[in-house]
Amino acid sequence: MPDGELSIWAVSDGRAGIEAQALGLAQAVARLRPAQVAVKRLAFRRAGRRPWWLHLRPLHDLEPSSGIAPPWPDLWIACGRASVALSMRVRRWSGGRTFVVQLQDPLAPAAAFDLVIPPRHDQLAGPNVLPILGSPHRLTPERLAEEAAAFQPLIDPLPRPRVAVLIGGKSKAFDLPPGRAAEMAREIGEAVQAAGGSVMVTFSRRTPDDARAVLAARLAELPGVVWNGEGPNPYFAFLEAADHILVTEDSTNMAAEAASTGKPVHILALPGGSAKFRRFHAELADAGAARPFAGKLDGWSYAPLRETERAAAEILRRLQARDGGAA
Repeated sequence: MPDGELSIWAVSDGRAGIEAQALGLAQAVARLRPAQVAVKRLAFRRAGRRPWWLHLRPLHDLEPSSGIAPPWPDLWIACGRASVALSMRVRRWSGGRTFVVQLQDPLAPAAAFDLVIPPRHDQLAGPNVLPILGSPHRLTPERLAEEAAAFQPLIDPLPRPRVAVLIGGKSKAFDLPPGRAAEMAREIGEAVQAAGGSVMVTFSRRTPDDARAVLAARLAELPGVVWNGEGPNPYFAFLEAADHILVTEDSTNMAAEAASTGKPVHILALPGGSAKFRRFHAELADAGAARPFAGKLDGWSYAPLRETERAAAEILRRLQARDGGAA
């Protein structure tokens, strides 16, 4: 269907960080070509995160609420291990009509998909592999401006430089104990006070409660806003209003979103680490987007990352080539 409206499914297990990648890329495709985007959240009767080779009948294991049934979409964009067993079968179920895109490293043969889009730091390669720096996301300049307008009364009085502080937390590779939270709050406070600025602080679902309490209490002593998790989330508004962005090193998603703004991204160190994350942060540094936070709000400029848009354009190019349309 090179000229018609596409039907696109954004498929994940519904976790916010996973769904945002699939949906962000689906919406980017829809900005380039008319499309209807449907969100599909996978719910399994049995453990859905088992390895793909143990999902012998993935449709049978799904709860009906998942909505995975014909008619199949033109474009299937999936993210997360729970989706892999389904993604590997969709081309057969659709008679070859559905173009299947799998995000992240599926830990499965790439030939099972039309296109695999992993982060570059996973070091995957192949004719149907498109590595990108970071991860796809839902940010656009238009959305950032819209969100900032909604929170204008909250943000406008804050003195500059405004510093968005994006706090993640505990993961397989990293931790955020209360001691590091206290040290981080001191480092941030000294830098913001020296610059005469203000903070705009958000936390993620992975922020440990004790670390969150320490950071919230200490950063609340500075001029600014510490979001308490109630009401609309000002995360996008903070990104738009920020002069500097501080982000903990555990989150690929938050760092990639921050780097799409073109604003200085300072990486806050956490206990732990991995080779993949070291490669990722080195890639951000090579792109000019990010530097380790050194206790000062130094400024610099770079071309905003547009990896989501690049991936969307490549999907359409390959889809059109497959269907005989113009590349």
